[in-house]
Amino acid sequence: MTSGSPTTAEKLNADVPWDAFDPDEYIKRNYLEIQPVDRAILTRVRDHFSDHFAKHGGRGGSGIDVGAGPNLYPALAMLPWCGRITLLERSEQNLEYLRGQLSGYDANWDQFWEVLKSGARGKAAAYTGLGADPRARFGEVVREPLPGSLFDLCGKKPAWDIGTMFFVAESITTSLEEFRQGVGCFMNALKPGAPFAAAFMEHSEGYSVGAQDFPARDIDDEEVRTVLEPYAEAGMKVVCLDNPKQLVRHGYTGMILACGRRRKR
Repeated sequence: MTSGSPTTAEKLNADVPWDAFDPDEYIKRNYLEIQPVDRAILTRVRDHFSDHFAKHGGRGGSGIDVGAGPNLYPALAMLPWCGRITLLERSEQNLEYLRGQLSGYDANWDQFWEVLKSGARGKAAAYTGLGADPRARFGEVVREPLPGSLFDLCGKKPAWDIGTMFFVAESITTSLEEFRQGVGCFMNALKPGAPFAAAFMEHSEGYSVGAQDFPARDIDDEEVRTVLEPYAEAGMKVVCLDNPKQLVRHGYTGMILACGRRRKR
């Protein structure tokens, strides 16, 4: 497990110039062509949500993607299950990007949708039912992006029936305390029984977007389990997905995906 001892070099979330985040550069490096690890994540998230709603029902509720950034695939994964989806984002440039995607998202996201609708019949039926091009549905369900921080969710009444948080809590600070707080804020936003999917960069030591450097907290799958288990029902699945051919960040060794359900308070 990662150590909880503070370091003299900590960079906290409040210290970061988030409005300097360049979504075009980030997409160019990460999302113009789907990577095998993102394909694996999408497949598991699709199956998790499909299994949940097949068993528990509740389709048509509200979803949230926390720290959406210039990444639409978490929202696409929630699309069949929601009557409305909130994209929470802090960076003004990312907010501008997201607003521009509502009336018809860019063509590079089609390959991500293809993964969601290409699984076994029972897993992909809800996605296939939205057709080859769900842009109209996306524009109806995904609301105007909500400006705000992950930490704004702490202390508020749980409001969402399904949630995602991809590469956020470990990618906004070097502080283990802030990482843990951020995960808790995400889980606080979810109603009891809500299915969730959260993805993390394993052992990331920081990253650059264009000329701007951003901090990260080095975490592993044991830390992810430790921080999520108090909030999750029994049966949560945490998997490590190696991606050695794509060095997306310093220290990065792969991705960690957690899928589960929010436990009752």
